[in-house]
Amino acid sequence: MTVLIKDIKARQIIDSRAVPTIEARIILDNGIESFASVPSGASVGTTEAVELRDNNPDYLFSKSVLKAVKNVENIIAPELIGLSPLKQWLIDEKLEKLDKTENFSSLGANAALSVSIAACYAAKKILNVELYEYLGGINSNVLPIPLINVINGGVHSDNLLDFQEFMIVPIGAKSFSEAMKMSLEVFYNLKILLKKKNLSTNVGDEGGFAPQIKNAKEALEILTEAIEQAGYTTDDIKLAIDVAAGELYHEGKYHLNGEDKILSSCEMVEYLSSLVNEFSIISIEDGLCADDFEYWKNFTNYLGKKSLLVGDDLFTTNPKLLKHGINSKVANAILIKPNQIGTVSKTIETIQIAKRACYKTITSHRSGETESTFIADLAVGLNTGFIKTGSLSRTDRTAKYNRLLYIEELLGKNARYGSNYI
Repeated sequence: MTVLIKDIKARQIIDSRAVPTIEARIILDNGIESFASVPSGASVGTTEAVELRDNNPDYLFSKSVLKAVKNVENIIAPELIGLSPLKQWLIDEKLEKLDKTENFSSLGANAALSVSIAACYAAKKILNVELYEYLGGINSNVLPIPLINVINGGVHSDNLLDFQEFMIVPIGAKSFSEAMKMSLEVFYNLKILLKKKNLSTNVGDEGGFAPQIKNAKEALEILTEAIEQAGYTTDDIKLAIDVAAGELYHEGKYHLNGEDKILSSCEMVEYLSSLVNEFSIISIEDGLCADDFEYWKNFTNYLGKKSLLVGDDLFTTNPKLLKHGINSKVANAILIKPNQIGTVSKTIETIQIAKRACYKTITSHRSGETESTFIADLAVGLNTGFIKTGSLSRTDRTAKYNRLLYIEELLGKNARYGSNYI
């Protein structure tokens, strides 16, 4: 007997930055219920799907999402009641048609995505399988390499660091659990080092330390020292940075206020190249502003064979933007954030396009997170190869790592680690 959607409810909840977000609940006619909550970003690309907020200055600083809640219950629910949650593409297509805009500016991407993900959870319950199995089938056995944000800067902290994230990447591990062990040891040693240098060990939005460091080189030096003190080399554990260059780009120049530098596009490429030459950097995210598209081409030609050049604001998980980038030979990797595009189906489409073009895919969280572990299952189900979900502190981040550890346990001997399979 076919199981159908009986009702859809939604409510306002709170994310990891004390900002309201939305949770949807799908009730099936056999009594099964599924839930899904969505994150929000502090550093937001201009081409992202629109996160609908009430903009009422007298209520929760204009951040409430009660309009999105009403859209789920009053507009979305009546159209989806009676459908099978197993028909994900049909559900997501209806969400797009209901909204009638290119960027979910009517219903809100937060409203649409919460329902889209809840449908996935409902479907996997009907089939009595794990979510990663439902999303990817029998090929879902590769655990992603984590890009672990251990030093926060930019809009994710109150320090002077211009770059937003400094990450460790345990590519030398033989399993995901070993990758966690290696990373934790570096994390502990980093904390010890920061204390020795009389630097703060308070954490930023994504759980990484936010010390009063002024420049990228100093942060990378401290990370390299922490790796070595943990007994590893930078062949075992690489480094990665998220420049978030869109936050630094003003009037055609890159303003690195913490470093007291104002750089042209060419100078910015040269600066990033000097860091790659000095440190073991495997990935640079948003190294240039998305508006600086012509220099992205030069950037890719210059550094594309040495590092992953990851487009976040550049592509915003959008199939059309990614195709344009591929045709223009810009970047060689993409960050995958479902709330940038609004539905699970469009997210999967973007991943498939990237894979066909041999672009690396990195499933990613946002700075404002919930306890949802959806992206962990998405990374395994779609074999994205990499995941970026914050530091090794704060439960909104560690929930994803713990889910991946459990998936590895469920897979048993069939589990594979990304560094050997990407």
